[in-house]
Amino acid sequence: MKKGCVHPMLTPVNKMPDTDIPRPEFPRPDWERKDWISLNGTWSFRFDPKDTGLDQMWQDHGETSYESSIMVPFSWVSPLSGIGRNEKGIGWYRRTIHWIPEQDDSRMFLCFGAVDYACDVWINGTHVGSHKGCYGTFEFEVSNLWLNHADNVIVVRVEDNDYSYQARGKQGYGETRGIWQPVWLESRRQNYVKAATIVTRLDGCVEVAATIEANCSGIAELTFQFDRGAVNHKVQVELVEGKNEVQTTFTVDEPRLWSPETPFLYEGELRLHCGDDVDAVSTYFGIREIGTALFGKRDYRWITLNGKPVYLNGTLDQSYHEAGYFTYPTDEEMRDEIYLMKRLGLNFVRIHIKPEEPRKLYWADKLGILVMEDMPCFWGNPDETARAMYESEAREVIERDRNHPSIFSWVMFNETWGLKTDDKAPDQTRDWIPASQYLPETQAWVREIYQWAKQLDPTRLVEDNSPCNWDHVESDLNTWHFYLNGYEQVREHVSKIVSQTFPGSTFNYCEGNQQSDAPLMNSECGNVWGIEGGAGDSDIAWHYRYMLNEFRRHDKLCGFVFTEFRDVINEFNGYYRLNGTDKQFGYEWFVPGMTLRDLHSPDFIVIDAPPCQTVNADSLISVPLLRSSFSDRYFGQTLSLLWELWYDHLGDRIIQAKGSSSVEWDGYGVSSLEPLSVRLPEHDAVAVLAIQLLSEDGEVIMRNFTTFDVRSNMSPEVNEGSGQIIYVPIADYKHHTYSYQWNALQCNKVNGGGEGSFEYEIALPNPEALSVIQDVDILFEASSKRLLLRNIEGETYAKSEISFMHGADANTERNPNTYYMTDDERHESRLQVSIDGERIESFVLPDDPADSRGVLSWHYQEAANKLEEAGSYGYLYKLSIPGRIVGRLDRNRKLKLTLQTDEGGLALYGRNAGRYPIDLIVHCK
Repeated sequence: MKKGCVHPMLTPVNKMPDTDIPRPEFPRPDWERKDWISLNGTWSFRFDPKDTGLDQMWQDHGETSYESSIMVPFSWVSPLSGIGRNEKGIGWYRRTIHWIPEQDDSRMFLCFGAVDYACDVWINGTHVGSHKGCYGTFEFEVSNLWLNHADNVIVVRVEDNDYSYQARGKQGYGETRGIWQPVWLESRRQNYVKAATIVTRLDGCVEVAATIEANCSGIAELTFQFDRGAVNHKVQVELVEGKNEVQTTFTVDEPRLWSPETPFLYEGELRLHCGDDVDAVSTYFGIREIGTALFGKRDYRWITLNGKPVYLNGTLDQSYHEAGYFTYPTDEEMRDEIYLMKRLGLNFVRIHIKPEEPRKLYWADKLGILVMEDMPCFWGNPDETARAMYESEAREVIERDRNHPSIFSWVMFNETWGLKTDDKAPDQTRDWIPASQYLPETQAWVREIYQWAKQLDPTRLVEDNSPCNWDHVESDLNTWHFYLNGYEQVREHVSKIVSQTFPGSTFNYCEGNQQSDAPLMNSECGNVWGIEGGAGDSDIAWHYRYMLNEFRRHDKLCGFVFTEFRDVINEFNGYYRLNGTDKQFGYEWFVPGMTLRDLHSPDFIVIDAPPCQTVNADSLISVPLLRSSFSDRYFGQTLSLLWELWYDHLGDRIIQAKGSSSVEWDGYGVSSLEPLSVRLPEHDAVAVLAIQLLSEDGEVIMRNFTTFDVRSNMSPEVNEGSGQIIYVPIADYKHHTYSYQWNALQCNKVNGGGEGSFEYEIALPNPEALSVIQDVDILFEASSKRLLLRNIEGETYAKSEISFMHGADANTERNPNTYYMTDDERHESRLQVSIDGERIESFVLPDDPADSRGVLSWHYQEAANKLEEAGSYGYLYKLSIPGRIVGRLDRNRKLKLTLQTDEGGLALYGRNAGRYPIDLIVHCK
């Protein structure tokens, strides 16, 4: 988090929504009954640090023995719980409730969305059941204990000691101790539908496998009614007491397929009729198929959605909330999560090392985004206990979530976490101890888990392990992770991965295993973790554009997962800040109207060139282009490729050249186009080659750009006309008065932090060079200067590693790579300009920005993995000196320029920094 500012989420920390019951909606829209009551809200609570509660029978104690209250469903660690204490161990919950179901002979169930980790439950003093696990949904039938006409006391004991066998995932951001998903009571009929698995086919065939729990035997009718009655199906079943398994099939006429572009859901009801008794469940399904397929003469597969290739533009979602941790305060915020992804043009999300809440999965279904759902990992050795607990929890998750059409893949393990053995590891608890032995027997177990998941759910892609150590065993997806910064480094890395990917290759697989023809896909990428020191907070816009161009160059690659959707506690490479505010990528400055969505187009024009090249003025450059298509929307059409070479000439947009060409658009995959030949300006400039791909009806399909630092032996002219131009290197100030001052980018940028001034003494042309000075203009590029802790304290940063992901302080402002990306937060400064001590102009420097617009600050980085104020840039300022002062300058032929700011500070950009290739300019006419 940035120093000195608070980033509230949509619901501020420690402030609940304006309702007595948080999260009052039904927790599972995919399986909903009408007769229910939420138990979210205030419960009595007490810690049990000495584990004496069971011996002292706290389940029988009254309200007065509970010392505090807690807001369910929030983890007792989170601020929204009202406790806010990260204490391992035992917590007791107590709640009194009076509720009468609609029908007297109902069966009553107490349901828990998720509880971390081991819990025991009592109703009116009687133990009703136990459960172990962090992420699974579970329930207890309490029919025989429930008092319809009196108060009922619910007591829950939860124990969370972070044992090494627990499936915890990435909880270092904020622990999920205790109850952390909704709790509710639900009434059902004597015979009820416990669960149903729904499998759909593209021809409209719907296969249902239902489980019915019956207290009464006899003939019953199971009916399905969806899409406002357009879909109707009935089947008779003969029930026996206890569990009944029913399978049936029906067909939807003219099926409407589910996809991220058209997320149509068949919503309706499943009803069990037993005489006059009816059990009704509201649910839905989406008709879609996930798979892989060979296309053309390729020997590698692509991922398919509904039988067609799909390019997966995805992001990693830590699914973390600043105030609720892994529990969202409102349903609206879960919806907004999916909306904010869709807004960027993303079509899929990887939920990282945790299964998602059912309601958020509902919004993924409803709004349309594909989901790759991870199983949580344990942090200890993969011993027998850990394996058994993992398998139990993975089954709960898959069986709960498998009907969501948005989920296309299960990831069983991540980066071998919990799979490596360390004989010296503690027996009880640990968070992270590096282990080195990925034993053959563990690899065999991973293969078994992959095959088990495929058998449990054959309709989805299953990944054994999402690897960063080249250690697949058997997988439907051939994925890998990388965190690198630098165009050449990313280009070389991706090309190497692609070249080593083919059926039979042993690359990216454990010894003794080899690749199949499974699709190649990146499942984590970004720049921050690859930068030396890690966990810096810097511009991602520059890196992101060239990385996506590199991905789309390769026909084998069919998707990526960018880390990440939002910033989190100690990872700052999100599209959004943690509070949901925007980061400014700046692409619209290069190509009007361009946003991140353009880089996520299934139909894409690759500019096969570096993000910036240093080139000679007036040179002719050939720019290679490729087409990449993973959509048949425009097949058979003639599309238009519009291009424009332009540059900013000291505030004026100059079009150097422009043109267009026709592109016959047909066929999936990557193919070459005719390169563009462009002649660059005759003088120094940052030139931009901007392209647009247009449909036959003029719709913009996507935009892209690349840049050139054009260098000449001549100084660029400020404007037409006579006169003399003086270029003052930005670091050639006479003296300064700032408390904090330093130069950056090889002295092409000077910084003054806090209140102070820079003073320049500038010699003007002598009378032989310019007989009379009639006018003097001054131009420079400047921004405010936001002070970071490292600017004030000096180099005090200590590199950390994996501990960042477990809550360790990332020391963001001490990190040498941190230079905050432009976002909604502004850091103004007021600049006063004086000539020979007389104030002549005042400007507001609106911000200290850094994003893709800082072309020169990126292009002249000395090291790809150690950034120096990367992407920083300023604003162009012009001023004319008043005539009364010019007369004095004409006599003296020198001037003293003072640039003074308030506490907002000042940064000045020279020829090789910022976005304008200029030093401080004095133009005498």
